Amino acid sequence: MTTPLISLSGRVALVTGAGQGLGRAHALALARHGAMVAVNDLSQKDADAVAQEIVAAGGEAVACSANVADADSVTAMVDGVVARWGHIDILVNNAGILRDRTFAKSTIEDFRAVVDVNLMGSVHCTHAVWNLMREQEYGRIVFTTSSSGLYGNFGQANYSAAKMALVGLMQTLAIEGERYGIHVNCLAPSAATGMTSGLYDSGDLARLGSDMVAPAVVALCAEEAPTRAIMLAGAGRFARAYVTMTQGAYMIGEEDMAAAVLSQMDRIGDRAGEHVPASGPEQHRLEVAGLQELVR
Repeated sequence: MTTPLISLSGRVALVTGAGQGLGRAHALALARHGAMVAVNDLSQKDADAVAQEIVAAGGEAVACSANVADADSVTAMVDGVVARWGHIDILVNNAGILRDRTFAKSTIEDFRAVVDVNLMGSVHCTHAVWNLMREQEYGRIVFTTSSSGLYGNFGQANYSAAKMALVGLMQTLAIEGERYGIHVNCLAPSAATGMTSGLYDSGDLARLGSDMVAPAVVALCAEEAPTRAIMLAGAGRFARAYVTMTQGAYMIGEEDMAAAVLSQMDRIGDRAGEHVPASGPEQHRLEVAGLQELVR
């Protein structure tokens, strides 16, 4: 057997929604690279099956049945993992649900359910491990975003909103965690799983296996992992998405500034020279600095 180039030996990983599909693939991949894995799922049976699969392959794992939308349940789960292994180094927030329907036909209850699991479930788990990681001055956290959140998708307003919210959460937590050795990233996976049943044809099914996404998770959980990355993965292809800022244009002196903005949308949106801000306040600094230069 070839020794993996990335070693997670001694690291403890908690993977949510790991009883099937992508989560299962993530848990198995982390275990193959040496991590001790806490396999979370709403289904105790499914979590047990994956944990047993890891143990049978020579790894170390424990099953943790918990509803990530329930903060108390998450706290108890994290306490149990820490009691067993003493620490948690890696958190992969994978648990999610779909309630696809156009916004006109959707209910507030369905919208809230999607936000509760996809967004707040990730918040609950991350909050439960955050201070542990700060104290040990090491952590790797992955949020599962989606191309639906990054770029939109018909019939997925609730899912898109929750998934894009995770990008904002990642941006700030990466800044706050940097001094403590906590790296925070997002993964936008493309895979044929039970949750996406009916979305792909037979040809796509053969190409979009969960095992083609899991390597991105291992990379984002490695000691050398980046931070504040939005990684897209599917069919063996890996790419990165960025939230950028264009150079823009000043409308100072225009008689009707609103009309000027509308008429010059192409100029304002010109992507030549766009860049990725280091943080939110950079917008204000650039605006003021540019204005000062303009009026000299």
